[in-house]
Amino acid sequence: MSLYVLDVFIWILGVRGHIPQSGEFGPVASRSSVGAGAGALMRALATFVVMVAFLSLVLWLAVWLAIKLL
Repeated sequence: MSLYVLDVFIWILGVRGHIPQSGEFGPVASRSSVGAGAGALMRALATFVVMVAFLSLVLWLAVWLAIKLL
């Protein structure tokens, strides 16, 4: 189960497909390190917030269902 969560997290961040395989490093365009780091940080923060909200909703639904079934 945890591998699926990690896979979804990597997919949401858009990291998959950007990791070079067997030394296939191409030319890298120069970008500002400040702008690139801030964008990645904001994506990671947004992903974390969405995952926490989703897990909270799932937990609330499980408790609500358990109360209804009792």
